[in-house]
Amino acid sequence: MANSSSVSEFLLLAFTDTRELQLLHFGLFLGIYLAALLGNGLILTAVACDHRLHTPMDFFLLNLALLDLGCISTTLPKAMANALWDTRVISYEGCAAQIFFIAFLLGAEYSLLTVMSYDRYVAICKPLHYRSLVGSRACAQMAAAAWGSGFLHAVLHTATTFSLPLCQGNVVDQFFCEIPQILKLSCSDAYLREHGALVCSVSLAFGCFVFIVFSYIQIFMAVLRMPSEQGQHKAFSMCLPHLAVVSLFLSTAMFAYLKPPSISSPSLDLVVAVLYSVVPPALNPLIYSMRNRELKHALWKLMTRCVSEAMNFHSTSGDD
Repeated sequence: MANSSSVSEFLLLAFTDTRELQLLHFGLFLGIYLAALLGNGLILTAVACDHRLHTPMDFFLLNLALLDLGCISTTLPKAMANALWDTRVISYEGCAAQIFFIAFLLGAEYSLLTVMSYDRYVAICKPLHYRSLVGSRACAQMAAAAWGSGFLHAVLHTATTFSLPLCQGNVVDQFFCEIPQILKLSCSDAYLREHGALVCSVSLAFGCFVFIVFSYIQIFMAVLRMPSEQGQHKAFSMCLPHLAVVSLFLSTAMFAYLKPPSISSPSLDLVVAVLYSVVPPALNPLIYSMRNRELKHALWKLMTRCVSEAMNFHSTSGDD
């Protein structure tokens, strides 16, 4: 193929040629997808409906749930459809859309996690100034900046990636369109543009990483100075969910995009892609709800209300 204009479709990774295993993959992905929809949907509903959860951290958690829903909805539905219908094809436009939304949502999520570390830093290290530094207007501005940075990141990488000539066929060794896999199809002398965009993104990502690390160093120093064990436990409970989500997101995403080609293999690339694009959206609601007492109470209230309304509707329908 002379260049990308001659590519009208791509072939995604086929997990297996055995029909029974294809259906097993479909069922597994469907279960993970439904769990992510349920968990993030419950968080969205609880934060939106319970006035006690109208705090800055819960507002950022609502944005995180939206990003997680978008991220997993970009990759899994197409993979499930391919497994169910025994096909590997994705259109050129569909592939470009997947890369755009993955870059957009992951970039925005990383920026949002950085903002959330600032929120935790102010809440623990500067509690008397919390309302003035993290008010409703500041929260909206920081969330908008996170979404906006993700959008710019997506435009930069999507435009750069698909401006490269594709000379190595159209087979993508991944279950969704991923930038490193598309670059493998490009001519070797056309990498400079994408490397320039990658250096820009890595520099910004490193800056966010340094900010997160600095924030948590300050947080842990402040927590260890607290006189009461109850105060320390409360502070750690506020921070540990966010720290767990940041660690899972950064470790898998950095390994996926920065690992040397010498250790790359189809099976390893597949596992890493699942870890950074599928596992966090499904686990984040569980991580946050386990350590957040108010959120657990709101979720329990919401579920019991839904069950009682369903039972009342069933009994009313039976009487009719």
